[in-house]
Amino acid sequence: MATFIGDYTCKVDVKGRIILPMAFKKQMPADAQDHFVVRKDIYENCLVLFAMEDWKKQLEKIRRKINPYNREQNMFLRNFFKGTAELSLDNNNRLLVPKKLMDLIGADRDVVLAGQDGRIEIWAADIYESIDMPPDDFASLTEKLMGDTIIEPET
Repeated sequence: MATFIGDYTCKVDVKGRIILPMAFKKQMPADAQDHFVVRKDIYENCLVLFAMEDWKKQLEKIRRKINPYNREQNMFLRNFFKGTAELSLDNNNRLLVPKKLMDLIGADRDVVLAGQDGRIEIWAADIYESIDMPPDDFASLTEKLMGDTIIEPET
């Protein structure tokens, strides 16, 4: 499983290609192929890029929970996969993200690729810069979500 950390401002070329930052490439497992899946995020106005191995893990989670013969769950599947695309790195480490998806998030020439553990978010640069939380609000949220977590001592 890949663990992506860092955020990088990138240019989208005239053909709609984005160079995958070398730091992300190095964070991928050595045996990982240069294949990805991209989709619109469920909650935010960004795209989510999964290395193929991580995408398969997402599919496993969905298959364990969703019954395609249940009407409501089938509607979830349809919307989850809507606009999903498989991408491959070219010889110059570029990804060609479908224009339709880039338009959905309002991305033009400048985007930010932000590592989020097992996935990379793709944001329009101006939107990404505006999503910061004030430090005190982030500290409160951290305490709320993680404050009762028991930290195991390192051995």
